[in-house]
Amino acid sequence: MSARLNNAQPYAIGLFRIVVGLLFACHGARSLFGVLGGEETVAAGAWPGWYAAVIELVGGSLVLLGLGTRVAAFIASGAMAYAYFDVHQPNALMPIQNQGELAAAFCWAFFLLVFTGSGAFGVDRLFAKRSSSATKTSRDKTPVAA
Repeated sequence: MSARLNNAQPYAIGLFRIVVGLLFACHGARSLFGVLGGEETVAAGAWPGWYAAVIELVGGSLVLLGLGTRVAAFIASGAMAYAYFDVHQPNALMPIQNQGELAAAFCWAFFLLVFTGSGAFGVDRLFAKRSSSATKTSRDKTPVAA
């Protein structure tokens, strides 16, 4: 059973990445454009709301696609840690008391993706395969000098 679960791990990570990235991108789109149930938009350039929304939209989209996953997840995780400690935590200590559950959950989800990578279904994998095959081809054509 454990071997089967280990074989499915890249696919589970890939699906996790897609869902978390989509939810994060939707959150940013709602804040920036007022879509998906958002009525108010954040004023352009307003600190920190507009910058957070841009990170949510762009970072969530990159994570969703699996393009630069580790870097995008690192930045998104930091943005959510900032959101939790600057916006939510001053109101109360526990996330359930200060409405910071979503910020904390996103922070730790993205932090996990920093270490796991994109998993299956990511654009990162396509570039990794192409670069490894290009490297292998260039090594095969390199003459051996005595």
